[in-house]
Amino acid sequence: MDSITHQAFRNLVERFGGCDEYFNEMINASSLLNNGPWEKFYLLEGPKPEKFVWQLTDKNGEKMALAAGVLAERGGIGVDLNMGCSAPQIANTGAGIAWMTKPISETQAMVHGVKSALENSAKDGLPSKRLSVKLRLGDQDFTLEKFFEFTDMLVGEGVQMLSLHPRTKKEKYRERARWNFVEELALRYPQIPVNLNGDVKDTASFEEAQKAAPHANGIMIARAAVQKPWIFAQLRSGAGNSCGPIDCEQIALDFIDDVEQCQPPEFWKTRLQRFFAYYCLNFSFGHYFQTQMINAKDNDDARSRVKEYFCKCPDDKILKI
Repeated sequence: MDSITHQAFRNLVERFGGCDEYFNEMINASSLLNNGPWEKFYLLEGPKPEKFVWQLTDKNGEKMALAAGVLAERGGIGVDLNMGCSAPQIANTGAGIAWMTKPISETQAMVHGVKSALENSAKDGLPSKRLSVKLRLGDQDFTLEKFFEFTDMLVGEGVQMLSLHPRTKKEKYRERARWNFVEELALRYPQIPVNLNGDVKDTASFEEAQKAAPHANGIMIARAAVQKPWIFAQLRSGAGNSCGPIDCEQIALDFIDDVEQCQPPEFWKTRLQRFFAYYCLNFSFGHYFQTQMINAKDNDDARSRVKEYFCKCPDDKILKI
């Protein structure tokens, strides 16, 4: 998630035992190649480099390939091509889901270039970095035949993992994700991992998703992990089990500290706003708390507002899950 899955947030998730893989916020290939002033913060690999996946985006296929070569020289599991982001500020530039709506030959050439760059970067007999793709069902004219033509191309070009958010470009979150298409995708490509993404927010929905797509290799969680950074620990514990009390005030304060350590001052305000827009929804007066945090003038003001909220609502301070 753009402006959220930076290292400060990943550190927070890791406090609760972490997850299997961390996908960083999208790296723009052109900015990376131009050595932009903020790129060093996008290139942080903590807290677990061995679990790290580089998420790459751009409108230009040649730059995607060059950037993949740069990222392949670093740590991590591999490179993930974002073809699922439908946010207008991304899709309208020709990036994100736009790669699913361009002529398939153009997208194929981009994927081929990225795959070749990853293979060429392998040295001393080491395997090349994994190539994966995050995608949606496509545009509003989605058909299963067109979708499989596209995914057949991806797999044919050597993509080694697919993560499907089963909504079309314009479908909003008020409409249920169609998990059955994840199952169809997994059955079509038993030779590679296929992951389910969308609408998994708690143990009940996790179990429902597993029943809907039993052949899916894994589940990718985004928004729910921002609201509840402990969700992976909760899912590991299983239904009816507890993974302990959580000091919600301390989590908020520690996150502010970590943002200061892992992000440039120019990013502090927006990073806090994005996180607290989700995190505050855990609490009794969540929308009030959310508004307070979004309107914080600076980090010290944000800390004061956190303390003030939990002073007024002490029952929200400790969450038992």
